Formats: sequence, structure tokens, C-alpha cells
Amino acid sequence: MVYHVPVMPDEVIKFLNLKPGQLIVDATMGTGGHSEMILERITPKGRLIGIDRDKDSLEICRRRLERFTGTFQLVHGNFAQVDVILKDLKIKKIDGILFDLGISTFQLKDKDRGFSFLEEGPLDMRMDRTSYFSAYDLVNNLKEKEISDLLWSFGEERWHNRIARIIVEERERHPITTTAQLANIAARSVPVRYRHSHYKIHPATRTFQAVRIAVNRELEILEGALNKGIEFLKIKGRICVISFHSLEDRIAKHTFKKAQAEGLINILTPKPLTPAQLEVESNPSSRSSKFRAAEKI
Repeated sequence: MVYHVPVMPDEVIKFLNLKPGQLIVDATMGTGGHSEMILERITPKGRLIGIDRDKDSLEICRRRLERFTGTFQLVHGNFAQVDVILKDLKIKKIDGILFDLGISTFQLKDKDRGFSFLEEGPLDMRMDRTSYFSAYDLVNNLKEKEISDLLWSFGEERWHNRIARIIVEERERHPITTTAQLANIAARSVPVRYRHSHYKIHPATRTFQAVRIAVNRELEILEGALNKGIEFLKIKGRICVISFHSLEDRIAKHTFKKAQAEGLINILTPKPLTPAQLEVESNPSSRSSKFRAAEKI
């Protein structure tokens, strides 16, 4: 199996300050790339708790990390409940926690998950497939203004009003059921003169980002989860966050600043780190990532 390539691995290893025997939480495990590197450095006496909303990803992790069996525990859950998860496991304090907020290549490549505008599939976008609401429900039921606001708030999409209007016009004729339909609507909504000059990315990128964030409540739960992670850190414990767009990074930045002002942490990255050019060339999906880290005091 071809695994998702972990983003900014050197920064993760350096700033988590990993040592044998530590207890580390990977709050967004994905397919286990970061977890594998962490376990290599904290075992045999260390322990890793891996959390993810995607059961399929966790099963991949279980196979990938088989050689470390007995030193890790996988939990199907939402990092918003990291405090409940740790308490249920009778864990009071941890040495480090990692939040990698990106969507995995594994999820993007699976057209049946509906995350990609490059592959036609059902309009789904649920990270946790047991969740009730999907992208289909959102796109086909929200009012035009609600869709417009969502596209601006979560995607910073310049043409949010036009896209929302065309979505509503289209769904009056027939439901919008596929990723291809939504991508086509987004592309058609951008005025012709801007399609190449304004967009360096596919014109559906921000629409898909916004809908995915809304479906999975990604921004809504992030600040609380970061604060809970900080709360569980031991003195000198580390928290690391990898974000992939400005909205996530802004939340991480403000959460860290507030916690530092309250005397809880020292920020280790005054400005976010970005991947080296060599990494971007070898792993293009890393190009938009930003990395922040802090230490409990």
C-alpha cells in the first residue's frame, strides 16, 4: 500500500522533543506516518495514543504499526473529545500532542469519499462516515445566504455569492449529488476573465474546502481541542500544530498567544514554520502547510 507522506516530519520530531519512554498523543492520526516516526523514538518503553475520526484510516494504521504492537492504542473518535478519551484511558498527563489538520492522500484518492473535485464521486466529505450530515445535505438544503456565508467564512471564496446563487438554481432543477456537479458549478461561477489570471488553484478548491470544513465542523472544534491538549501536557511537554490554510493557522496562533498570556505555555515558533523547498518538491501536498509549536510551563 502507498501511504500518505507525513508533512514536515523533521519539524515534528524536533519540536516534540521525543525521548524514549514518553507518552505521546497523535490527535489526528491519518494513516500513521507521523505516529510511525514517533514510535521509533519513544519505544520500547514509550506509548502512543492515536485518535482519528476515520475508521478506515485507523485500520491502515493498525497494519502499518504492527511491529510496534503493545506500545500504541488506537481510538476512533474526534479530537474535540481528547480530554474524555484520555480520562477514559486513565491518563492524567502526557509528554506531547500533535495535531496534523490536513486531509490525507488516502482520503482524497478514494473517490467514494467525495473529498476531491478531480474525481467524480458522491457528494459526501464526512471524515467520520458514521456522522449524520454529509456535503449532499448541506449543499441541497441550506438557504442561498447560508451557503454564501459558509463559502466566504470557511473558504474565503471571492465569488461566494455567485456560487451560492448557481447552486440554488441548479438544485431547483435536480439535486446536486456528485463532486463533479459541485466542481462544475464552482468553475462556471468564476467570471471568464478571472479563471486563469486570478486563480492559481483550481476554481473549485475553496468551495470544496469550505464545504468539507462545515460538514466536519473543523474550525468550530479546533480552539477547544488545542486548549484541552495544553491542559493535559506535563511541564516541559510540547504541543505541535500543522495547518493547511489561513483559518486553521489563525486559530492556532490566537490560541497559543492567549495561553502564553495566561502563563500556561511558551511559544517556540514566534512565526509559523513552512516546509523546505526540497520537501515541497518531493511532496507537493505540503506546500501550503504551516507549523506552530509551544511548550508547557
